[in-house]
Amino acid sequence: MSTFRTRAVAGAAAALSLSLVLAACSSGDDTNSTAQSGTKGNVKLEFWSWTDGIETQVKAWNKEHPETQVTFVNAAGDTAYQKLRAAVTSGNAPCLSKMDGMNLANFAADGLLTDITKAAAPYKSRYTAPAWNAVSPGGTTFGIPTGSSPLFTAYRADLFQKYGIEAPKTWDDLIAAGKKAQKQNKNVKIFNMAGEDPSTLVDLSWQAGAQWYKVDGDHWAIDFTSPEALKAGDIVQQLIDNDLASHASYADPGVFKTWDLGKTIAMTTSTWQLPIYDTNFPKSKGKWQLADAPVFDTAKPRTSSNFDVTGVLKGCKYPDRAAQFAAWLSSSEESLTALTDPKSKSGLFPAVKDVSPYVDKIIPTEMFNGKSDSANVITTAASRVGDQWQYGPDYAAMYSEMQKQWGQVIKKQLTVKDMLTSLQKWTLDDLKSKNIKAVAGS
Repeated sequence: MSTFRTRAVAGAAAALSLSLVLAACSSGDDTNSTAQSGTKGNVKLEFWSWTDGIETQVKAWNKEHPETQVTFVNAAGDTAYQKLRAAVTSGNAPCLSKMDGMNLANFAADGLLTDITKAAAPYKSRYTAPAWNAVSPGGTTFGIPTGSSPLFTAYRADLFQKYGIEAPKTWDDLIAAGKKAQKQNKNVKIFNMAGEDPSTLVDLSWQAGAQWYKVDGDHWAIDFTSPEALKAGDIVQQLIDNDLASHASYADPGVFKTWDLGKTIAMTTSTWQLPIYDTNFPKSKGKWQLADAPVFDTAKPRTSSNFDVTGVLKGCKYPDRAAQFAAWLSSSEESLTALTDPKSKSGLFPAVKDVSPYVDKIIPTEMFNGKSDSANVITTAASRVGDQWQYGPDYAAMYSEMQKQWGQVIKKQLTVKDMLTSLQKWTLDDLKSKNIKAVAGS
């Protein structure tokens, strides 16, 4: 479960071998040649974002880099991506914009970004492989990673002790713990799955090693029904069949109460959410503990993550400078020290390989009981994100279809396996209708 996390997701562009299939993944040879040759002289870049604390870092950059001046535009609002699309279409797009990894993939598939593969190459080694995947759908790079949100577990340690259960190491453990707790309190739930949000299935599929979309030579391989995907689906089905999950909606302002009042006693969560709990769990403050997220294979532990990125838009005249600024923003010690400080309110957790300098200060100590090493849990989660996950060229449309069917799954009107089978056919048909080459299976 991705607590309080909205998955506005979308598709991916292809690698060079797929560029003809997907019809214009980059913005043209003119910007690519600029990126390769390097820009001379002073330039100005426009950058759209809606992350608190970013504007301050833009000012710090401008003070230190007179040759590359960045104009910050606060693009906050529910229609940010629509406005960005309109700006690209009209030729008035900024050079850079905040995105999540999934929307970057969607923009890339629609030909709205600039291929910065060569301009970004010098910065690749700074980031984790999954983070770089998020800016390189299909193998072509369109941006720079900004932040990550690897999943780990938060649980009511006091109630786990009361019900005689321990933090689950595997998803099977979580199922067993939920059943044991309900033998003592039939109304308690071990987990939450909102009726509008199928991200639990996405996360578990990622963690199980599934690849719903994969670039394979000159086509996309679509596989919603692989053994790994079905293994993830089975866990979700067990949570539903055994009534082990609550269904509090993340759109409900009262959603926090299900955990604060002990009606739901565990969750998978991430770094940016920790301050939210500290503020909204008044009755249970100090009763929580962190643990590693449940896994499918303890010998090969894997978790999942969302990624924030900085995309380089179509028409950007200075992609090399854009990449330089974006990399400074998300990997320099100066910028990360400021942005990971809770006072910045950015909620940023780095996507760099070494996160250890930035972990301790993001943990609200009063929230947890201090009986586990919270910093180690978070660092471990960051190192366990599976690097096999990709987003395909119609992921946004597929996700919307999945949302429609997910409500039926939660109501026990449709099984998870049937939904995955349906999504497999739906996705193949949709890609065919878009003249995108795709086949079933790996």
